Amino acid sequence: MLTRLARGSLTNRLFAVSLTIFTIAISIALLVLVEQMRNQVREGFQRSVSGVDLIVGAPTAPVQLLLYSVFGLGDATANVTWTTYEELSKARTVDWAVPISLGDSHQGYRVIGTTAEFFERYRFAGGQTLSFADGETWTDLFDVVIGAQVARQLDYELGDRLELAHGAGNVSLMTHAGQPFTVRGILAPTGTPIDQSLYVSLEAHHAIHIGWERGVPRPGSGLTPEEARAAEAELQPDAVTAIFLGLTTRAAVFGLQQRINDYPNEALLAVLPGIALQQLWRITGLAERILLVVAGLVVLAGLLGMLTALLTTLNERRREMAILRACGARPVQIAALLLLEAFLITLAGLVLGVLLAYGLQIAAAPWLLAQFGIAIGAAWPDATLLLVLAGIGVAGVLVALIPAALVYRRTLADGMQVRQ
Repeated sequence: MLTRLARGSLTNRLFAVSLTIFTIAISIALLVLVEQMRNQVREGFQRSVSGVDLIVGAPTAPVQLLLYSVFGLGDATANVTWTTYEELSKARTVDWAVPISLGDSHQGYRVIGTTAEFFERYRFAGGQTLSFADGETWTDLFDVVIGAQVARQLDYELGDRLELAHGAGNVSLMTHAGQPFTVRGILAPTGTPIDQSLYVSLEAHHAIHIGWERGVPRPGSGLTPEEARAAEAELQPDAVTAIFLGLTTRAAVFGLQQRINDYPNEALLAVLPGIALQQLWRITGLAERILLVVAGLVVLAGLLGMLTALLTTLNERRREMAILRACGARPVQIAALLLLEAFLITLAGLVLGVLLAYGLQIAAAPWLLAQFGIAIGAAWPDATLLLVLAGIGVAGVLVALIPAALVYRRTLADGMQVRQ
């Protein structure tokens, strides 16, 4: 009976109740979205680098080295000489070494010069290897392998030809004109920055930069594709941007890191990807906590809004309470009716808020993938967040104790009299 009465009372005040539910839903959606996106983005960053024991680059902040070498965010302060790369790759505890060279782009997507071993050694999502959705790795000096998102967004297929731009910006005024590349392979989707990158061989990356020593091309100093192919065996770069290292045993990682950081021939920095990510989380942790506090305050504002709505209708509902008393309802039952209404409003706000957050995650996923190469999936709240939401539901009922107590006192005083 109380449930039917509560449903009828809420339906009778549908517009005001709907606004209250929507207010609570917005606050719940914000809270859920902040927490879910925080976890999803962290998982996405963690998924992007797996199996790399050390990343070596020029001295800079560890987080910066991780961001520009793996996620394509920011720029390198300097390069690592090819001699150093060769020495590190021959170290006793190093199982494999993969160099990368950055600095070019294509329609906003970064271009990475590397070796064919990159496609064999790079791991993501806990150890998964890269695979080709179509085609293969380079067979010619001017071949390029592209990520899944590059192929999808730019509508590239095998055999298509493209030119690279000098510089890593979305818009470049200088291109490597006259040195086109042919799409030889398209990688399968990974949900990492791999999807929005293009890969060329180190020899090709070096060939297109001959004559660009001062940052702009010297007239007549570049190589034609035919000249570059003829001299391919001699196209060894002088330096690379960073080096990914895999060790024979994880126990040697700290010792090798110390030796690299104290390298006598060149200033170097070696970072463990996992530790650098933890440093990144510490940097962003304050912002995350602030967002959670703001979301919590918005939820509190939503519950106070419901309290205000209940309190402002008490005088209007005194006639209703008198009729209920005349029908045999006791004061405690009328107070319970108000608590039930508050519970139903809060429950509706919780359900609508979770659904809204779920939809916003789906909507935000393409933007995050396009901007940062991080794939997130729409996920329902985990056990911890469900407990928080349950606590908000209880808080909604507790907030309604104030108008319920007022109703209880008024119904005792009014009895069955109809009050205006």
